[in-house]
Amino acid sequence: MEFVMAEKWEADAGAEFKRRLGKSAHELGTTSGDASCPDIWELDNGDIAVIGTELTSAYRRRLPAGVSVDPGESLIIIPRSTIVAAKRDIPDE
Repeated sequence: MEFVMAEKWEADAGAEFKRRLGKSAHELGTTSGDASCPDIWELDNGDIAVIGTELTSAYRRRLPAGVSVDPGESLIIIPRSTIVAAKRDIPDE
C-alpha cells in the first residue's frame, strides 16, 4: 500500500453559512440571552463552523499525546447536547 501525503487543509474564509446542524441554543436551553451561542453550522463548501467557548489556554497543557493546537487554531468547547442534536443532520460521508 502506498502512502499519499495530503495537502494541509486550509479554511476558506469566503465560505457562507448554509444550514444549522441540530437545534439552536435557545431550543436546547443552553443560552439565557440573545447571544444564540453555542451552535454548529454547515458552510456552503461543506466545511463546518462551530461556535462555542474558546478554551485553548485552559486545555493546552492537557492535550492527549499527538494532539496539538497550531497557531491560528483554537480549541472550542460546546455542550454535549449541541453535538447530539446535530447528529441527525451530519451525513455519514
